[in-house]
Amino acid sequence: MTTPFPFTAVVGQDDLRLALLLNAVSPSVGGVLVRGEKGTAKSTAVRALTSLLPAVAVVPGCRFSCDPASPDPGCPDGPHEGGGGGTSRPARMVELPVGASEDRLVGALDIERALAEGVKAFEPGLLAAAHRGILYVDEVNLLHDHLVDLLLDAAAMGASYVEREGVSVRHAARFLLVGTMNPEEGELRPQLLDRFGLTVEVAASREPDQRVEVVRRRLAYDDDPAGFAARWADEEAAVRQRVVAARELLPSVRLGDAALRQIAATCAAFEVDGMRADIVMARTATALAAWAGRTDVLAEDVRQAALLALPHRRRRTPFDAPGLDEDKLDQTLEEFAGDDDPDPDGDGGGPGGGGGQPEPDEGPADDGAGAAPPEAGEGEPAPGGAGEQSPVRAAEPFRTKVLSVPGIGEGAAGRRSRARTEQGRTTGARRPEGALTKLHLAATVRAAAPHQRARGRSGRGLVVRRDDLRQATREGREGNLVLFVVDASGSMAARQRMSAVKGAVLSLLLDAYQRRDKVGLVTFRGSAAEVALPPTSSVDAAAARLESLPTGGRTPLAAGLLKAHDVLRVERLRDPARRALVVVVTDGRATGGPEPVALAGRAARLFAAEGIASVVVDCESGPVRLGLAGQLAGELGGTAVTLDELRADSIAGLVKDVQRRAA
Repeated sequence: MTTPFPFTAVVGQDDLRLALLLNAVSPSVGGVLVRGEKGTAKSTAVRALTSLLPAVAVVPGCRFSCDPASPDPGCPDGPHEGGGGGTSRPARMVELPVGASEDRLVGALDIERALAEGVKAFEPGLLAAAHRGILYVDEVNLLHDHLVDLLLDAAAMGASYVEREGVSVRHAARFLLVGTMNPEEGELRPQLLDRFGLTVEVAASREPDQRVEVVRRRLAYDDDPAGFAARWADEEAAVRQRVVAARELLPSVRLGDAALRQIAATCAAFEVDGMRADIVMARTATALAAWAGRTDVLAEDVRQAALLALPHRRRRTPFDAPGLDEDKLDQTLEEFAGDDDPDPDGDGGGPGGGGGQPEPDEGPADDGAGAAPPEAGEGEPAPGGAGEQSPVRAAEPFRTKVLSVPGIGEGAAGRRSRARTEQGRTTGARRPEGALTKLHLAATVRAAAPHQRARGRSGRGLVVRRDDLRQATREGREGNLVLFVVDASGSMAARQRMSAVKGAVLSLLLDAYQRRDKVGLVTFRGSAAEVALPPTSSVDAAAARLESLPTGGRTPLAAGLLKAHDVLRVERLRDPARRALVVVVTDGRATGGPEPVALAGRAARLFAAEGIASVVVDCESGPVRLGLAGQLAGELGGTAVTLDELRADSIAGLVKDVQRRAA
């Protein structure tokens, strides 16, 4: 067995170390989400925490790690006699792989024995193995949503429930939940972010001396893991003892009314949703006091708790970066500091009067927020012009119509197009190809019923064989690859038009985030096209690339389509089950090079020949319209919508949908 890297030997990462230690002191804090770029020792620090946790006393032979002093009365391996002797073992860290199934996470029932013998033959999952230890999820943002829901529900309730066709099993599942993620690979949904107690941002140090020390320690560990661990053993033991002492002190820590008011005022000032943030901050501040060896919570504890518990909860849209205004935090804490009895007649002492917060001076942040009219002479450049226009800000995003891929796919679970998935409504039954996961009870009984006499059935139980079992087929929704192909040429460069176009694409990106899609961005301008963003789950990255998109030059439409086709070809090799939806944002013009219109038509017919779903967002404006985007949609084998029709509440879009259905 590999010797773990010592926790005390991890260089830097002060916030991460503190957040992990606070959860070790008080698991009720709710776990830690570690966000950071690749190669920043996130996993190393988490795995090293195990050595600091106290040993766990368990009932001998219990697969669910029941405490002999207070065994779980509903334990599937019970009942256990309370107060009996137990054995001691080190605390475990259980890793949940990204590709795990639901049965691997929560456990599985032997359906065949349950039907034939009426017994609950239960094989525990990873939640049972992690009970009274650590459950670690690397790349938690890539985990399927329904698994994250199960995981966080178990963490919140302290128990796991397994339901299979009327047979249910419950067991205790209390663990320290730690997840790590690289934001470049996609975000967690806001409601899932909120379920993690604390969050920390991790980045590699830019200080040469600290980087040298990181390399030195890592090389020393690789050369002699056991010897390296022995050199840090005394410090590890001291920290372990401090964790034990803080746990013992925790029930004696007093959270006064003044600290509670600061917590509530801080959560209100930063407009976090719900009350979970207040509760997590209170638990974190209490754990901080216990870690410091104090029995009273101070303002400094509240401040540190806010920095750990609020940044991931204050995101208002998926494109808002997590973070906290520390000046505003200090101002709020100072305003609500003082004795436990507030002055009911005072104005709170704040600069704004009336106990309210003064409005922050946003100043330049609003520059250009509205779509300012273009300056004189700032109209569309000539199609042959090569001048580059500076990027403009996107207009306000809006709720878009649902764009989907026709047919039924088998891709990763999501919310866009119809697909055969593990979750959803039952549409039929089939023989299981591997392990049975979703039993179709009626189909199984129908398959077994004709053979009961031949099998010598004599009792009340149904005689079921493996060949009788039927797997339920379910239809739900899948996530797609939404590839944006954006015209950034001079014909699109009028400031008002490009602002509207960016707003439309930003709206579609927001819709892709909510529907759990991957996104990619191809732009074309001048004489070529480029992949501005390869397919990724990070819509934040796509929004950032869109915001800085320059415009100008001719319109190489064929180059843009061919580049998009090449991106899809490569992505099919990586993820063949994920279907694509191509969204071409253009006015339909094609200029530059010999026969640009004919080349664009031939490129578009490649998509139609391969059955790739596509939508053309027609950006043409003005009293005279050529209808070129509609012609392009016909060549692609897709549909065309205007910017107005793209809105979910567009009357014109509804009328066009009715007309299309009637035709």
